[in-house]
Amino acid sequence: MTKRVSLTMAGMAGTLAIGVAIVFGSARINQEPASYIVRADSTGQAIELVAAVGGDVTHELGIIEAVAATLTPEQVTDLRSREAVRQVTADGSVETAAGTMGPYVNFPALVGADRLHAEGYTGRSVTVAVLDSGMAAIAELNKDTSGVTRTLRRYNSIKDQEGTHLDKYGHGTHVASIILNTDFSDDGTGRFNSIAPDVKAVPVKTFNGTGVGTYADVLRGLDWILSKRDEYNIRVLNLSFSAKVNSHYWEDPINQAVMRLWQAGVVVVASAGNKGPDAMKIGVPGNNPYVITVGAMTDNYTPTDPSDDYLASFSAAGPTVEGFVKPDIVAPGGHLVSRTRIKSKLATSYPQFHDHDKYFTMSGTSQAAAVVSGIAALILDADPGLSPDDVKCRLMASAKPAVDSNGDLAYSIFQQGAGRVDAYAAAHSNATGCANGGLDIDMDLAGQRHFGGRANRDEDGNYYLMGMDGYIWTDGYVWTDGYVWTDAYVWTDGYVWTDAYVWTDGSVGPNGYIWTDGYVWTDGYVWTDGYVWTDGYIWTDTLTETVRTNVWVDQE
Repeated sequence: MTKRVSLTMAGMAGTLAIGVAIVFGSARINQEPASYIVRADSTGQAIELVAAVGGDVTHELGIIEAVAATLTPEQVTDLRSREAVRQVTADGSVETAAGTMGPYVNFPALVGADRLHAEGYTGRSVTVAVLDSGMAAIAELNKDTSGVTRTLRRYNSIKDQEGTHLDKYGHGTHVASIILNTDFSDDGTGRFNSIAPDVKAVPVKTFNGTGVGTYADVLRGLDWILSKRDEYNIRVLNLSFSAKVNSHYWEDPINQAVMRLWQAGVVVVASAGNKGPDAMKIGVPGNNPYVITVGAMTDNYTPTDPSDDYLASFSAAGPTVEGFVKPDIVAPGGHLVSRTRIKSKLATSYPQFHDHDKYFTMSGTSQAAAVVSGIAALILDADPGLSPDDVKCRLMASAKPAVDSNGDLAYSIFQQGAGRVDAYAAAHSNATGCANGGLDIDMDLAGQRHFGGRANRDEDGNYYLMGMDGYIWTDGYVWTDGYVWTDAYVWTDGYVWTDAYVWTDGSVGPNGYIWTDGYVWTDGYVWTDGYVWTDGYIWTDTLTETVRTNVWVDQE
């Protein structure tokens, strides 16, 4: 018998922590030039098109056959009228945020990474790129456990320069430290206070000293990473930010670039965002069906007692607008202690959250994503031949869902995905073919096919998976003690929710979205009032794309 998974809407207020939120602001009412992203069939063609209307190119973005350019409203109108132009997107700023301080948590042991360290897997053969606010010049981050420099190259996508570009803000250092810090934990066990202490590092500085960047800077950073993928053996990319969804996944420029990296063999790990607990709050690029999207759980300040662990209330829940189950997995994201310089902007702004020596404590799906990026590196260290789809499959197949005392799911799959990540089990897994079924990234990027998942919503507002029954989530968002993360749970249909359907025409018809196998959104495109995009997509010259810092939250 198949099972149906549903998720009821809840009224609890969402809270935000670490991450990036991209908010599309008020209409542009003046006629001043502004920054736009212009896509064509090639970057060279985009340059010619911008020049033809008198605009000024500021960034070459080969990763998505685009440029960033300064254009007047009249020039934008002219460009959009030209057949060779594929897309004109308003550029905007991007800003990171932080959380509050709390006690030490032994997150490597919580996910079993310490057991892999004991077997000799520390990520030494893998390079991880971290696109963030940079990484401080701290010995325990710049050198591996043998004292060898492992920071291969630093890149500043704001200035388009390679060299020494450090982290004045502090967010990127905190995230990178979770992945690769060579410090030992302070619990007397002699374990490392990171997931993959020997990985090679490529920090990409995209956010400035106050945590702000732009869409174009993010894209240029992703473009540079793709260009250096082979030279530095970049196998994993950490994206600890979450932007507001303002289009279908395939229309968002950041998602387009992220898909190119996945296509090229880079495992992309993205935070789910911190707008939980309500449904349909997964941000960009976490809403991308290909990547590994990570939500957050917490050990409830009892790292040696797993019985009271729970899903963090700020962790964003799915499904995505296109019906995909997200997040894919969850990882420790509550009160994680990690390195950040005391003179960084975050530490000086919130000195009470720094230990006034080395460490800063923050919560969020940004931290959870960093944990999974480190685990992905350990998996590839153990088995270098794996594809990004293989790594995603093994992470999901070995995850442990939270269940209650009756053995039923404690949280919907739209909240916890396949469950809490298990590094040891994932690295020793032989699972294949259980992720990204039915997707075709080549056709997706070419614009020939786009995809949707199994999620739908019934007349009572419950989210469920088409073709499955059961798992009705009736108690709302309740966080209580007594849940356990178990590997004994049997998914009756495997990971059928990862299988995708083809959009028959890529647009909304009179009956909603019609899938090729006959599934129909019977109520049309009725998710919420917030997912109505005029003119097809909200990438127009009537809005400015501003990015602002997420609010601070209490630790969980």
